[in-house]
Amino acid sequence: MHELSVAQGIVDIVKQHVPEHELQSVRAIRLKIGAVAGIVQDSLEFSFGVITAESPLAGAVLAIETVPFVVKCRQCGRESLNEQGIILCSYCGSSDTNVIAGTEMQIAAIEVEDPSPEAS
Repeated sequence: MHELSVAQGIVDIVKQHVPEHELQSVRAIRLKIGAVAGIVQDSLEFSFGVITAESPLAGAVLAIETVPFVVKCRQCGRESLNEQGIILCSYCGSSDTNVIAGTEMQIAAIEVEDPSPEAS
């Protein structure tokens, strides 16, 4: 289950970008995961929960957007959504295609709760 190491990588990246004293304010980590990225979302969410259970990130959730698998045909120039792993152009049938989306795994945003105003 490589999702455990992916979840640990997400935690490490968050810690690089959010000051330690603000980690408890992280509410959500927005991810973009390609349809053919090889990530099982339920396993990733479970692993993230286990890793963060006893940490300042315990309240944070993963908000996952699935990016569809898209290829661009070099023959006809059209883009098409395809079934996972099928790299044929759905318009002309050519196998001369480039994968342009659907393999990524990226952190799109880290949502942090605004600090409450101090009483005067």
